[in-house]
Amino acid sequence: MKDISPQRHRDGKNVTEEKIRKKTVAGKLNASGLRFGIVVSRFNEFITDRLLRGAYDGLIRSGAEERDIKILRVPGSFEVPSAARTLAETKKYDAIICLGCLLRGDTAHYDVIVNEVTRGIGQSAQKTGVPHAFGVLTCDTLEQAIDRAGLKMGNKGFEAALAAVEMANLKKAISHQPLRLTAQGRLKTAVGKKQIPRSARNDKSERAQNDKRDKPWKGSKEPAKASKTKRRK
Repeated sequence: MKDISPQRHRDGKNVTEEKIRKKTVAGKLNASGLRFGIVVSRFNEFITDRLLRGAYDGLIRSGAEERDIKILRVPGSFEVPSAARTLAETKKYDAIICLGCLLRGDTAHYDVIVNEVTRGIGQSAQKTGVPHAFGVLTCDTLEQAIDRAGLKMGNKGFEAALAAVEMANLKKAISHQPLRLTAQGRLKTAVGKKQIPRSARNDKSERAQNDKRDKPWKGSKEPAKASKTKRRK
């Protein structure tokens, strides 16, 4: 009979957690030797300055050097993704921190800007491969923004800085891990067979086999039959 006692369950749980820890790769909160770019909006500067101070403090506390921090100011949150991508494409920075503040108004302008800023920052991170930390506040009221810029809800700029440090280290940890050739080969095979249509493949071996099938063999009797018919005529 299988042992299902509580002690057995606790022992199994400890073993499972230990295995999970060994398999887990996570970024460290150590910014020493890393370079960061901060893009901050001037619009709603009363809030964004607090976010900037929080982000700067978070980087310094994590071990970053002042010379390794670049700050860009843009007119508004809509311009943040463009400036962030410009910094990321230089490949001089390990992570980009995006800071801004959007407050809901009486029109649909708020919803349009929120969607574009969020999509733009995400696309910049995916296209460039440089981690982007999202520190743009999207609040209904000024009180909500103040609470998230250093009061009872914490400082979202500080949190974005810690996220940037962790993601920068995580990217380095993943890039330093060796790839398994067998797994990579299976992946390539699966992609080549499933995702690429048969008509779109440039497979020279299949064409060569088809050409061989169409050509008659040297030992075949087809040429002889053709010659006999010509003589009879």
